[in-house]
Amino acid sequence: MDTAAVLAWYDNHARNLPWRISPADRAKGIAPDPYRVWLSEVMLQQTTVAAVKAYFLRFTGLWPTVFDLAAAPLDAVLKEWAGLGYYARARNLHACAQAVVNEHGGKFPTTSEALQTLPGVGAYTSAAIAAICFDEPVAVLDGNLDRVLTRYYALPVPVRDAKEELRGALQASVPKRAGDFAQAMMDLGATICAPRTAICMLCPIQPGCIGAKTADPTRYPLKAAKTERPVRKGHAFVMTDPAGDVYLQTRPDKGLLAKMTEVPTSDWAVDLPAVAYPVEGDWYHRGQVIHVFTHFRLELEIWSAAVASAGLDKGWWAEPKALKGEALPTLFRKVLAVAGLE
Repeated sequence: MDTAAVLAWYDNHARNLPWRISPADRAKGIAPDPYRVWLSEVMLQQTTVAAVKAYFLRFTGLWPTVFDLAAAPLDAVLKEWAGLGYYARARNLHACAQAVVNEHGGKFPTTSEALQTLPGVGAYTSAAIAAICFDEPVAVLDGNLDRVLTRYYALPVPVRDAKEELRGALQASVPKRAGDFAQAMMDLGATICAPRTAICMLCPIQPGCIGAKTADPTRYPLKAAKTERPVRKGHAFVMTDPAGDVYLQTRPDKGLLAKMTEVPTSDWAVDLPAVAYPVEGDWYHRGQVIHVFTHFRLELEIWSAAVASAGLDKGWWAEPKALKGEALPTLFRKVLAVAGLE
């Protein structure tokens, strides 16, 4: 791969992102902030740049340093994260900030190997931080890079069947400007070699790309056979008191959506369980919410009732206007919306 061409393209076409140091500033010796790079990389997992920007700016406005984030209450972090999904990331984010402060004096480790000792920091995130912040010559392979490389080599199998071969090929190409190279390849995948388009005439690695020489480079990467996503079913109960406040509670400390805010639900099972209302009341069926998690599809029947507040002491009552400030994941915002409260 012509890494010089990649870097020359990046020097002229790098995206302007709030967590990034431009190649011109990097050349002047301005170093990226590992805290901001780490925060952005965690947020960007399974999420788009467009969705992340507002969250990143809000987080860094509230907690401009790793010390600030480590000192923040977990509940506050979860509330600000609500809507980004994959909520274990938020819990790991908070735990990682505390580990950096308590175990490393507020300084992130400088190698990918050492970074992986931090909570929630895996192979990809550690490589991204080490390359971008410290120019460690390590391959940074994400979904965008998978696509670029499978087209470059016209990979005849799905990515998952050749992941290590792709990593090895990328590792062999990493130049001295490892951080700029990693970000350049990310930008290529985001803007030139995109999921549904390949603007080959503008691509700096087009001369060596095998996929570009085929009739349709976008046929790569080849898709793996899909497996059927299982379905779980249950009920969700939206309760309001005489003042119109909504009953909320916190999910268990472990498991899916741990420590996030919810309305009470039944168990989620293969077969829809018989409805068992949490308290007496005039219950109305409001409709159904369908929400797709990574490993299953959830179908919830939504029930609502005006109830007396007595006897409900495991949670709290929230005013409807305050719901936006609660740590409600997208699933339960959908539930409240079907009940007419969001």
